[in-house]
Amino acid sequence: MSDKKRIETICVQGGYTPKNGEPRQVPIYQSTTFKYDTSEDMGKLFDLEASGYFYTRLQNPTNDYVAKKLAELEGGTAAMLTSSGQAANFFAVFNLANCGDHVVASSSIYGGTFNLFAVTMRKMGIDFTFVSPDATEEELDAAFRPNTKALFGETIANPVCSVLDIETYARVAHRHGVPLIVDNTFATPVNCRPIEWGADIVTHSTTKYIDGHGSSVGGAIIDGGKFDWMKYKDKFKGLTEPDDSYHGIVYAEKFGKEGAFITKATAQLMRDFGSIQSPQHAYYINLGLESLHVRMKRHCENGQKVAEFLNNHEKIEWVRYCGLKTDKYYELGQKYLPNGSCGVLSFAVKGGRADAEKFMKNLKVAAIETHVADARTCCLHPANATHRQLTDEQLAQAGISPTLIRYSCGIENADDLIEDLKQALDTI
Repeated sequence: MSDKKRIETICVQGGYTPKNGEPRQVPIYQSTTFKYDTSEDMGKLFDLEASGYFYTRLQNPTNDYVAKKLAELEGGTAAMLTSSGQAANFFAVFNLANCGDHVVASSSIYGGTFNLFAVTMRKMGIDFTFVSPDATEEELDAAFRPNTKALFGETIANPVCSVLDIETYARVAHRHGVPLIVDNTFATPVNCRPIEWGADIVTHSTTKYIDGHGSSVGGAIIDGGKFDWMKYKDKFKGLTEPDDSYHGIVYAEKFGKEGAFITKATAQLMRDFGSIQSPQHAYYINLGLESLHVRMKRHCENGQKVAEFLNNHEKIEWVRYCGLKTDKYYELGQKYLPNGSCGVLSFAVKGGRADAEKFMKNLKVAAIETHVADARTCCLHPANATHRQLTDEQLAQAGISPTLIRYSCGIENADDLIEDLKQALDTI
């Protein structure tokens, strides 16, 4: 039998293999600290000379079991859990870019990530240039500067549902000697493994499909282990020069391509920012991972059926879902997501904001929530919720129409979802 397990088996059994007489399920190490017999033993841990655990803010066995499973699922070499998807994206970028540096990012990314980059991290002295997800190689090249440290995008963008051309983005990033970071939250490793298409770092909001049940907030970073930091040692000095806070350790030399990035993110960023995942929530995430491959198939089936229904309804102006042959991203979807994308789609009702609000008010099965990618169907009217403060003109500038609806298909019966949509549309 091959040592390389298929994705479904990794979902269920990856990351943790109990020995004789040990718990079958991942154990929860609900402890802040770990005891050692001598100060010398603990000192080796603080100096990164030995592996082990001394304080959960840095590492915890439960978290590491789940991180290891995610690394296996994405085809990476190392991974870490964070307190949220926001923390994961912040750590992934800040691990590379410092004050005075620059990052190129797709403009079609989650609004919270956009604000993190465009507002908060700019206050920290890191500049960002946003480009179209459909940018040509020439347009991407033009966005780079000598101090650019990374290129960032989302496999499937939230909420506009565009599909990233990962190979093109990776090719350009590598031509400029920087890694490509891809947020793979919506696709999950079940439907797309960006590292196989050239991405170097993958992030997740595990709050979404990976947890899948609205029970835990979390994030993850996975390193593909292929980017040669030492080849660009003048560009990534945090990885290639001595770290004075750890007695002059050079991460890229000691841990190699496979482990340098995650070790630095843990030893420096998690140590100093403390955006940790609790062991209890890591346990919940693992429960979600065990059924991820089953749920994603149903999410995609429901998403396809709902998209086809809406695409043929006279009260719908447009639908964005890469499973539709009429969709702008259909070909990219077939390339990167041949087994399905996700259960999230965007559409616009005909009429105005009041019509969209009336439609939302009359939904009975789909719940109005800020959440997305859950076992239960949920939807959001951004113009009346997350983007409520904007005028119609400002919404247009942000690429969000006053009638746009983000609809996340759960794993219920698709016919019930369609009937619910139909009766709500009948009211406008």
